Amino acid sequence: MYKLRMFNMKWQLLNYFLISSLLTVSSIFIVLEYYSRELASWEFRMWFLIAILAVCLTVGYVATKRWQRKVDELHVAMLELSKGNFASRVELEPVEPFMYLYDAFNKMAASVEERVQLLQKLGEAEAIRDQELTENAVMEERRRLARDLHDTVSQELFAIHMSASSLPKILERNPDAAGAVMNQLIQMSHHAQKQMRGLISQLRPIELNDMSLQEALEKWFPEYCRTHELQGQLDVSLRDPISEAIEHQFFLIIQEGLANVVKHASAKGVRLAIYEREHQYVLQLQDDGQGFERKDISSASHGLSTMRERAQKLGGEVEIDSKLGSGTRVRVRIPRFTGQTGIVTKEREGESHE
Repeated sequence: MYKLRMFNMKWQLLNYFLISSLLTVSSIFIVLEYYSRELASWEFRMWFLIAILAVCLTVGYVATKRWQRKVDELHVAMLELSKGNFASRVELEPVEPFMYLYDAFNKMAASVEERVQLLQKLGEAEAIRDQELTENAVMEERRRLARDLHDTVSQELFAIHMSASSLPKILERNPDAAGAVMNQLIQMSHHAQKQMRGLISQLRPIELNDMSLQEALEKWFPEYCRTHELQGQLDVSLRDPISEAIEHQFFLIIQEGLANVVKHASAKGVRLAIYEREHQYVLQLQDDGQGFERKDISSASHGLSTMRERAQKLGGEVEIDSKLGSGTRVRVRIPRFTGQTGIVTKEREGESHE
């Protein structure tokens, strides 16, 4: 079918050529047959050549005009398609040398329209799914915060309330014991305040604000440690800038890890180190808190699972090492796909961190 249509187009071109040639040959024959004497005049020959040229140009103009109109129709349809009018089609005529080209365009436009409709449906479905996932995540986070508030601050406040309620009777019956109760109230209120700061730190958004990870940590980490009465030690050793995605995930992991330290570890000091090996970026967060047994991880696993998910997004992994009374160490490893020099030096630096 395609070859037949191409043949029809070529045959139409040949027709125009034959018509032009036939008119030219006929004119020459007529002049030679009936006007042979007038050929001696140069004026007659000039007008004869002008007439022949006019005939040829007229036939060429008619053919070109017809083909240009067909090309313009196709061009307009392509412009409409490029502007998003996927319903644009070229009208087909029964006898049309451009029929094969118009038909191919119409099929292509129909295919594009069908695929765009499918993509739109998939996009709508994905948007609805993302909205549902976001709503579920928000609800889950609310439940987690409510559970944390109940397990920490709420119980602390209840204990403070009970101790404060008993204080008047203690002052009446045994004034000497009132001092111990007041010290207990001070300690419990201080601990409740510390727990509340840990929860607030998770809700407050932390952004890099066009700073590198190291610049942001040098500004934010000491302030965070002072706010939560921690002795902080920061050690960032990176030869070259890391990608924005890795920086962002590292920063969120650090935020989550420090919030866990404040809420659960009862630590006095924390050490944060970031360095690079030959094929890895390593983030290590270590505290001197109370630690926990591996079997007890599930009781406080939300923050740890969040850190794992963030690392896995970048093809990394999280290793947690903790013992009761010996603190906790969280180590995050992210693949490093570069061929930089100084590998041996960085490897040694990495070993020294450990």
